[in-house]
Amino acid sequence: MKIERNDKLNFSDFLRTNNVCLDGAMGTYLQSLGLNPGEKPEIWNITHSDIITDIHRQYFDAGSDVVITNTFGANLFKFDVEELEAVIKAAMENAQAARKLCKSPKNKFVALDIGPSGKMLKPLGDLDFEDAVAVFAQTVKFGVKYGADLVLVETMNDSYETKAALLAVKENCDLPVIVTNAYSEDGNLMTGASPAAMVALLESMGADAIGANCSLGPKQLTGVTEELLKYASVPVVLKPNAGLPKLINGNTVFDVGKEEFAEDISALVKKGLRVFGGCCGTTPEFIEELVSKTDALPVVPVTEKNLTVVSSYSHAVTFGDAPILIGERINPTGKKRFKQALLENDMDYILTEGIKQQDKGVDILDVNVGIPDIDEVKMLENTVSELQSVTDLPLQIDTSDTDAMEAALRKYNGKALINSVNGKEESMKAVFPLMKKYGGVAVALTLDENGIPDTASGRVEIAEKILKTAETYGIDKKDIIFDTLVMTISAESSAAIVTLEALSRIRNELGCHTSLGISNVSFGLPNRDAVNSTFFALSLAQGLSAAIMNPFSAEMMKIYYSYKALAGFDENCEEYIAATDSFTVTAAPSTAKKATAATDETEIASELQHSIIKGLKEKAGEYTKDLLKTTPYLEIVNNEIIPALNTVGVRFENKTLYLPQLLMSAEAAKSAFEKIKEFTTLSGSAPATKGDFVIATVEGDIHDIGKNIVKLLLSNYGFNVIDLGRDVPCQTVVDAVVEHKAPIAGLSALMTTTVPAMEKTIGLLREQAPWCKIVVGGAVLTPEYAMKIGADKYAKDAMESVRYAEEVIQSIRTDL
Repeated sequence: MKIERNDKLNFSDFLRTNNVCLDGAMGTYLQSLGLNPGEKPEIWNITHSDIITDIHRQYFDAGSDVVITNTFGANLFKFDVEELEAVIKAAMENAQAARKLCKSPKNKFVALDIGPSGKMLKPLGDLDFEDAVAVFAQTVKFGVKYGADLVLVETMNDSYETKAALLAVKENCDLPVIVTNAYSEDGNLMTGASPAAMVALLESMGADAIGANCSLGPKQLTGVTEELLKYASVPVVLKPNAGLPKLINGNTVFDVGKEEFAEDISALVKKGLRVFGGCCGTTPEFIEELVSKTDALPVVPVTEKNLTVVSSYSHAVTFGDAPILIGERINPTGKKRFKQALLENDMDYILTEGIKQQDKGVDILDVNVGIPDIDEVKMLENTVSELQSVTDLPLQIDTSDTDAMEAALRKYNGKALINSVNGKEESMKAVFPLMKKYGGVAVALTLDENGIPDTASGRVEIAEKILKTAETYGIDKKDIIFDTLVMTISAESSAAIVTLEALSRIRNELGCHTSLGISNVSFGLPNRDAVNSTFFALSLAQGLSAAIMNPFSAEMMKIYYSYKALAGFDENCEEYIAATDSFTVTAAPSTAKKATAATDETEIASELQHSIIKGLKEKAGEYTKDLLKTTPYLEIVNNEIIPALNTVGVRFENKTLYLPQLLMSAEAAKSAFEKIKEFTTLSGSAPATKGDFVIATVEGDIHDIGKNIVKLLLSNYGFNVIDLGRDVPCQTVVDAVVEHKAPIAGLSALMTTTVPAMEKTIGLLREQAPWCKIVVGGAVLTPEYAMKIGADKYAKDAMESVRYAEEVIQSIRTDL
């Protein structure tokens, strides 16, 4: 077969100088043409190739520069390898045929479409990161084989899965790649990532354009788009729905018309939006209207933002504002108990060290596990993954072992701080390629093959050499932070002066940010806190951007809060005033609290509640086992576990805690319940459940992330959950409800094309199980839409499902 590509112009070149119009919806369009509930849209590439080709042609003729193949769900979770290749081959042929058939004179490109896998990645789910990469990689390989001009990774609502998909693209082709995420009404992804965090991650990994798609209409996504424009140094993309879905006369329609849609997007194009199109509910008519409103608009140049940023799965930390605190305690140097924890693989101790430092107010956690007699590669990778399951702080990957560095960077969910690279050719040759591939900000030590220069000028010269070398790898100076190396003043009285001079010159002459390991200055001296805190103050005055320090030092924290107040980083001195009580605490790390922490942290009644709230699974199990020796199990459930879960639930609902933390708290509670189950099984007094709850992802939909989250929380709250899985036939759901006489059923759908299957299932339940209350959820639903298709309740998240289930059970008990 002859592969058809756009040979006239490379998409990257086109993107550089043009506004780019993508196409509109495929799934909702196919529904209007007869796609049946539960039917896989991708199969239409083979069975209805003429229809798919004509849809692509319509979009090209409407003015789309890029059409997107009908491969949103084409992956190995939905098809075997032979089926997958046939689907993608047909999809590419259909789009290429449309390019030939259309009458549009514009440049025309074909993008391979990659949607989410429908699974949650470990440690929150059961899909291994490397397995996710492999699944996406197979789709990419077939797309490249059959002639894609570029790749679109879209509708991702989890930053970690987004990274896996982008990595699969970058490792298996050199095509341009656009990445768009599905943002919720709160402006974040389902798992908590802000637009700034996604820009940090995706831009550093080499995405050619970054943006938002699906979930909401253009008005609701304006704030997200504006935040993307604020932070991104690559083109920004918006491909929204035609508003929100409604059910009118049995048909799904969206509440934004083509004129309003085009007006909203054109307003953003004037602000710098460069790539745009439509998602659910849009049609060729929408694209034609959009082109008419945007074709004459000038191309707003993409500007380099020059921001030094690291990120976690939830948020970005930007250097250059207030000084950044990097907690130093996850490091074996001089810490006998920490070394013991590493040797014994005592992960709960390590995680607790991270949580304590977060409570004290650090911005980033340093992670160093380098000691003899352990496998550092495996230990660092595991520690990074485990820490990210209990804290949303960005991490500093601290190792001199490049194998360990790569393993940790590959699995890290965000844009990491990398400690370190230096001026030795060997070091730069090893570290810079890893930075370029996985993203990150490097801490660069001002030393080289000749050691550490005695003068500030010598250290500045090494910094200049590092910057020049980084540039040859395509790494900008904004992603290099310099450590001018703190030497102990007990060995050399001028050591601190040289360090500070070099720091000031690098900050002011080279325009780069800086970081120091503060405590090195006092090594060998008595009363080290006094020396450290004074040196910290001097460093801040010279422009220090970040400090690796001990947040449990009251003297250091005094300097930090005082400096912020004096330098104008603390409005009305609020943080300083809030922190003053902690200044008198000399500080047992086990009792110290972050000055600005919520008051309910100090009101946690027990170690078990604290372990559940913080997501410490092993400790939760241990504390429960101990409590069972003296406390009736029902008291533990009602007075310890449920109150802790309620605390987490309230924080989740108030957006002060995100889905990963909610899930890890649920896992910790599960660990506690397992100990109770073991105890009651031996004693013959197993607790009764609150009631049966049948749950399923509807027919045709393979996305079961939401369902699995609801299942986990319901189980912790005492419900017997009958999980039917995903892609469940309508009658199978009804049969399970009838068999168990279940009072509640929960149905989930991510895709617009599978909502009819949800409606059909609800209709059958009303006929055959009229007693059953039905709660529904999913990204494509609204409360109004849920009611229209016959549901009793729309739950916007897992906690709302739990609250509703408890209401139903309480109502039943009241009636009895």
